[in-house]
Formats: sequence, structure tokens, C-alpha cells
Amino acid sequence: MSANREHFNTLRQPVITEKSYSASDDANQYTFRVARDATKQQIKAAVEAIFEVDVEKVQVINMPGKEKRRGYHTGHRPGYRKAMIRLAEGQTLEVAEEA
Repeated sequence: MSANREHFNTLRQPVITEKSYSASDDANQYTFRVARDATKQQIKAAVEAIFEVDVEKVQVINMPGKEKRRGYHTGHRPGYRKAMIRLAEGQTLEVAEEA
């Protein structure tokens, strides 16, 4: 399966935090920011096509935007969609190893 433009539009960027790293060590799980309209099936297909791995499970979370203040002016940051992807046993992604 080759990766096409739609797969790269589905996955936006990896989420690199302490919490996501601890999850990747324990449960072979990786976290990505994804497009707001992406479904679990589209996310699974994108990860399998881009990284050439077998995806076992996809969990999706809609993260709400945060309210921010600068002086008296208030604003609102946009929310985003986050996907946690569990890979099959014995497989890893190079994305998390490079960072």
C-alpha cells in the first residue's frame, strides 16, 4: 500500500510529550494530531500506508480549545483532534525514536 496525499493530510504531527512517551514504552502506543474530520478508519489507513506497520487499535479524542488572555483582551485558541494508535506486537515507529 503506497501513501498518497490524503494520508499525509490526515496525520498532522506527532504529539511528543512525557505522557505520550511513557505510553509508547508500555503499550506500544503513539499519539498524533490528526485532521478534524478524519475517521478512525482513515487514520488507521494513513498510519499503515505512511509507516508500513500494522495498526491494532485507534482511539480518537477531540481536545477543546483553551481560552487565553493578554492584558484585558481575551481570545480563544482553536481545539484539535488527537489520535492514539496502538501498533501490533513487536513494531515501532521511527518518528518517536528520532525526537
